[in-house]
Formats: sequence, C-alpha cells, structure tokens
Amino acid sequence: MTGSSRPASASAASDSETDTETETETAPYRPGYEVAAERILEYVARQGMGPGDRLPTEKDLAAEVDMSRTVVREGVKILSALGRLSVEKGRGIFVAHPKNDLWSDTFSRFLPTDPSRVGELFEFRRFTETETSGLAATRATPVQLRAIREAAQRSAEAAERNDHESFGRADAEFHQAIGAAAGNAFLSSLVDAIQRLQRQVTIVALADSAPGSLAGAAEQHLAILEAIGAGEQEQAAALMARHIDTTELQVQREIRNRIFATPAGLDGA
Repeated sequence: MTGSSRPASASAASDSETDTETETETAPYRPGYEVAAERILEYVARQGMGPGDRLPTEKDLAAEVDMSRTVVREGVKILSALGRLSVEKGRGIFVAHPKNDLWSDTFSRFLPTDPSRVGELFEFRRFTETETSGLAATRATPVQLRAIREAAQRSAEAAERNDHESFGRADAEFHQAIGAAAGNAFLSSLVDAIQRLQRQVTIVALADSAPGSLAGAAEQHLAILEAIGAGEQEQAAALMARHIDTTELQVQREIRNRIFATPAGLDGA
C-alpha cells in the first residue's frame, strides 16, 4: 500500500459528496412563481379551504409558504389567471368559485403537481376522450371536422417551430373541437373542464412547456384526425387512448424530474 492511498470510508464519503453535487447541478430549474403557486395550492388543500374561503394576507401567506412576498405575488397572479384564486381589491385573496358547480370540489382541491391526482385526471381523460373521439367519427359535421383539422394543423406548425405556448393552445383546441364534434353537450362540457385542469398541470407543474416530443404529439393529432375524417370509430378511439397514455407517461416523468429533483432550500428568490 502506498502513502497516497485513502481509507475506504473517506473514498465513499467523497463519492457520495460528488453524487450529491451532481444531482444538485443537474436538477431542473423551476421558476419561483411555479414553486409559489404549488405551495399556495398545497396550503389551501392542507387547510381544507373551499370556494369563497379567504387566504391570509400576502405577507402572512409568504410566511406560510416560506417564500418572498414578490414571488408569492406572482404565484397568486398565475393562480388567479387559472381560476383557482380570486383577488378582490381592498378585501383580500380568496379561493375562487369554479364556473361549473358540478366541478366545485374537484376543481378547488386539484393539486397539479401531485402525481396521483394527475394520474386520476389522465384516467378520466382516457375514459371521456376515447368516447368523444369515437362519436366524432360518426357524428362530426363538415364544419366540425374542419375545426378539428385546423387545430391539428396548428399543432403541427407549432411543433415545427418548437413553440410550446402555441402548441399548448392548439392542443387544447384540438381536444375541445373533438368534444364538440361528439354531438353531446355533456361530454363536450366534460372535455372543456378536463382541459382547464390540464392547463393547470402545464402552468404550475411544467412551467408552461409541453412535455415530450411536440412533433410526436402533432403526428398523433393528425392520425386521430384522419381516423375521425374516415369515419373509423374504433380506430379513432384507439388512437386517442394511445395519445393520452403517451402524454401521461411524459407528463408524469417530467413532474417527477421537476418536482422531486428540486434541490432542498429553494426559496424562489
């Protein structure tokens, strides 16, 4: 043994420190507003708050979620835009009332960074949207089919530009157009509600970025469009199921990467 050899424990400790440093260095960056929005929603759920309940003042809320007032203010703005909070001048911050009473409890308590709740959302999406796709294949009018085609084409064009924001809008419009083409107002309403919840996942958990390959998702849109246009009910439903399953895998993987790999001590400042 030479004088330069190190004890095994020292070597192991050094390797552990290196691994920790590597994990910290490669952890995905999360904008402060995203973290603040997540923590505010967790606070609302932890306190058992419902629509109309008043949150603490901005200063006290910042203390509750352990972040700066500036970042908390941005988080509140995001959640207000998403319809989760209502900011009333001179009165305070409140849990917003959902537009649809049917979704009151689900909407107000949904945590877009919780993998289990996101899994429930995708399970419901699969149940609902395979049905709307099959129905659209047999019921879509020429005008409705054109709306589906235009949304699919916009998603393909956005994918070519790698434009996540435009792709997100086109994606929502594509699924809502199929919902409308199903010819059932109740199913169409369900798809609209699903898209509002999906938007929360995109904004709060994914920093307004679509996970996975935009080009791959756009190709799936076009394949679904083709099946609906050809009146192939079973094929349209099967392709939609595959599309939703693929999206769920990508979203869940991205949530785990972004949320659970975040270095300890992040204060969003």
